[in-house]
Amino acid sequence: MTMDTQASGLDLTVQDVSVAFGGVQALRSVSLHAPAGRITAVIGPNGAGKTSLFNTISGFYKPSGGRIHLGGTDITSAPLHARAGMGLARTFQNVALFRGLSVLQNIKLGGHHAMRSGMLSSLLATPAARREEMALRSAVEDVIDFLELDNVRHKPVEMLSYGLQKRVELARGLAMSPKVLLLDEPVAGMNREETEDMARFILDVQEERGVTIVLVEHDMGMVMDISHHVAVLNFGELIAQGTPAEVARHPEVVKAYLGGEPAAANAC
Repeated sequence: MTMDTQASGLDLTVQDVSVAFGGVQALRSVSLHAPAGRITAVIGPNGAGKTSLFNTISGFYKPSGGRIHLGGTDITSAPLHARAGMGLARTFQNVALFRGLSVLQNIKLGGHHAMRSGMLSSLLATPAARREEMALRSAVEDVIDFLELDNVRHKPVEMLSYGLQKRVELARGLAMSPKVLLLDEPVAGMNREETEDMARFILDVQEERGVTIVLVEHDMGMVMDISHHVAVLNFGELIAQGTPAEVARHPEVVKAYLGGEPAAANAC
């Protein structure tokens, strides 16, 4: 098992992807490209298809049409564990931590997908199993230091503030040594100080580790501040994409999402 905390990101391409549930069309021929090592934001009102898009990219939903490529490899039909093995990681809108475990234990779970030693090898403490365990511990310690979680490492996650719990979830994603990290509303429910801290850590992940980040977010101030590329969904269709400045000036976006005030926070 290799724990490469400085690995470069991969590009992610969604090409003409459609998703239907019975007679409901959740996504209609959506295409977007998230460049390697950059931050791409997906915005839109509730019901626009943002979560459906994330669920399709991560493998929870099967598209009814279109293709998904990760670093040039077609992953449209790949199972969840295969996508994780290729470097695709995700956090969720609602905190999905194991509440009976400590911060350290939750983060450590993020790296177990890459361990090749079976249960018997681990129980027998074979040399290969010991090497993997040491690599995992090193990667986890690196993430704890990177996200400034050392002072809460042994605390049960349920004792932490909401903002810290969201940071632990980010840490668990980083423990997977991702090439592409999907962040589903990473600052939802946070106060301004917590939002600024999370924005700083997301930028650090992109700038210092080269991870490709795709995020869904309603906080337009944060989106405009940290994103390199923005894609706008409405009723399952892509209606605009470009740089934050280009999207903020787009007539449909200004009218439908920004209330006539480009880059107004929390408007979409």
